[in-house]
Amino acid sequence: MRRLGVSRRQLFETVERAALASLPAQEYEFADWRFARVSMDYHVEFKTFFYSVPHALIRQQVDIRATARMIESFHRGKRIAVHQRRYGGPRYGHLRKSRAAKDGEFLRPYKRILPDVISSDAALLRALSIANDLYVALDRQGYRVHIAPAGEGHRRIPVQEQEVERKDRKYGRYNSGSIWGPDRPTIFYIDTVPIGLAITEMTERVTMRYINGDYHREDSRLVRSMKAWQLTHSWTTEQDMPSGRFRIIAYSPKTGVDWSLSWQDTEAEPLAKAIPRIVETLRASRDRLQSLMAAEDEAEARRKKEREEEWERYLQREDERKVAQAIKESRQQLAEIIESWGKAIIVERFFSDVEQRMEGVDEALRQHLEGRLKLARQMMGSIDPLDFMANWRAPDDRYRSRYDPSPQPPSGGPTKEQ
Repeated sequence: MRRLGVSRRQLFETVERAALASLPAQEYEFADWRFARVSMDYHVEFKTFFYSVPHALIRQQVDIRATARMIESFHRGKRIAVHQRRYGGPRYGHLRKSRAAKDGEFLRPYKRILPDVISSDAALLRALSIANDLYVALDRQGYRVHIAPAGEGHRRIPVQEQEVERKDRKYGRYNSGSIWGPDRPTIFYIDTVPIGLAITEMTERVTMRYINGDYHREDSRLVRSMKAWQLTHSWTTEQDMPSGRFRIIAYSPKTGVDWSLSWQDTEAEPLAKAIPRIVETLRASRDRLQSLMAAEDEAEARRKKEREEEWERYLQREDERKVAQAIKESRQQLAEIIESWGKAIIVERFFSDVEQRMEGVDEALRQHLEGRLKLARQMMGSIDPLDFMANWRAPDDRYRSRYDPSPQPPSGGPTKEQ
């Protein structure tokens, strides 16, 4: 800085130092931004790992901001989820966060508010692929697939998992296993008509052989490789096992509407190729479903009216019973009052006879008897018939009818005209 006549240090101290700001409290962290579409199990994928977002955003596009430590998801500029970034462990979302499932059983996720997809662990990727293709095809037609909100009254129908329907069921280790199902149905709307969707892996009846404490398929490599003498102490049984083939069920989630359609994998046409036809069939079913829903609304209105009329008849019967009970109890009390008053009259005659007889005794004895008579009268109380009637409760005092406001006299009693 010979031309200025000052050194670089002097120039820094006099000009630049005052303009310097303090270092940021945190180090700069590089962030990688990506677009992602929310899958049907409300997860987004980043670097082969899956992170959950609110289920209302299924099939929506979100922005992912990934740093070395965190994964943040944004929708329309608003942060909707944040997770610690994972580099190891399970890659998949809630469908694989399952209770222990034996070989030959479907996954049983801990969460109950998930898309209606039932699959074994081995076939899960194909199940998700079928669901994704179906949901995307419906979304392109303007039908957004989502989990039914709570409080709308939609119900999920029982799903038949057997590829060939049989009279008996032999699913699970002891032929009594339960199959997981979500708490709320997966639905979409065609105008105002709701349609429920379920995707399930089908089961097939296979022969199982018990070997060394576990069951194996009779056609498995292990069983076929064993010698005859090794099978001496084994036995066989039949069991419904996941087949790797899937079925799509569409149904009406409205209570009382019995309507459903199903499509399943076949050798001639796998489900993935049938999806355009499925979407077209569902669209064509709108008018039929709407008429069924209207008919169910009318039937429910009639059933509601019948229930209300039956309830009204029950209330009338109860009212009549209570009126009759009030009359009976009132009559019984009146009879008891009359009987008590009759006894009181006998006692009063006794007291009067005592008073007459005391006139002929000496003074000392009379004073003593008068004191005793006073105590006896106090103990017996009033014998005035008006006091007895004041304690009587008429039928109308006990229960007043909702349907007939005028009190009814006891049977055989006088009426107003009399």
